[in-house]
Amino acid sequence: MTGRQQGTTPDRAYEERLRAFAGRELRAVTPAQDPVNQPMIRHWTEAMGDTNPVYTDAEAARATGRAGVVAPASMVQAWTMRGYAATVAPAAGRDGFDELVDLLDEGGYTSVVATDSEFTFLRELAPGDHVAVRETVESISAEKRTGLGTGRFVTTLKTYTDQHGETVATQRWRTLRFRPAPEPTAKTDPEPTAKTDPAPAPALRPRPAVNRDNAFFFDGAKRHRLLIQRCAACSALRHPPGPCCPECNSLEWDTVEASGRGHVHSYVVNHHPRHPAFDYPLVVAVVELAEGTRLITNLTGVAPEDVAIDMPVVLDWLDADPDLTLPVFRPAPTEAP
Repeated sequence: MTGRQQGTTPDRAYEERLRAFAGRELRAVTPAQDPVNQPMIRHWTEAMGDTNPVYTDAEAARATGRAGVVAPASMVQAWTMRGYAATVAPAAGRDGFDELVDLLDEGGYTSVVATDSEFTFLRELAPGDHVAVRETVESISAEKRTGLGTGRFVTTLKTYTDQHGETVATQRWRTLRFRPAPEPTAKTDPEPTAKTDPAPAPALRPRPAVNRDNAFFFDGAKRHRLLIQRCAACSALRHPPGPCCPECNSLEWDTVEASGRGHVHSYVVNHHPRHPAFDYPLVVAVVELAEGTRLITNLTGVAPEDVAIDMPVVLDWLDADPDLTLPVFRPAPTEAP
């Protein structure tokens, strides 16, 4: 018997099996493949555009009172990632994570999307530290109706420790495991008539995960204003939005409106998997704004083969539906000679 049949409510036995996962270990203490090291720190900071010298310059780090260079705090998760090989050829044996996924699949919750991640950092990591991670289930919610479908929020706690077994960080990780909405079935009339059924409503774009840190961005987009978060203490601009300035650690901030000019920093052309709310091939770009911050967006008004790195672009707006407006970019007009 499955825990969830289409159009029914979960049975009590299934609910009890889900609740039994609370507090259960999904992943035993697993050491990272490599210790914290300077080359990976450099790769990370270059990819993120983080120029803080305490990550790459020992002298600059010592000037701040540190013993030497340190790793960016948010890298703690990267040190313990399994790597590509483990995803295509996983080790023999099953763990608690596999069992939980099987149970959720049994209930029909076969799709997943990450919703939020909350970190607590207890100390900085330095080259030579060897990180390990352990993951346990904190809670599995009752069934919820969301814009993506009916599902359950699964909250796990990852505990990161060093080579001495001391906790260096924790991460509360929440995902939504949901049941995909059924595809609409074609409606047929028993007898042909001159009257035709109305066209099906277009698919909606996936909803962004709006929280108190980024709500201003989406509120501004609804008014066709591209807002950038600015530190109220040191005036540094930052994106994606966050609660704390990475330059001076201030929690105070306001916003400035972007000029709408920028250039293509990087891009990919997405062909698969396809979502009915998008047209394909789909150009997904990292655009660097004239103000210096970058954002992930779509390019419009240009064929994929005509996109180029450093191509000048200007802001446009996609009013996807009455509840969602998003910034997109198109090629900047060519100036007359």
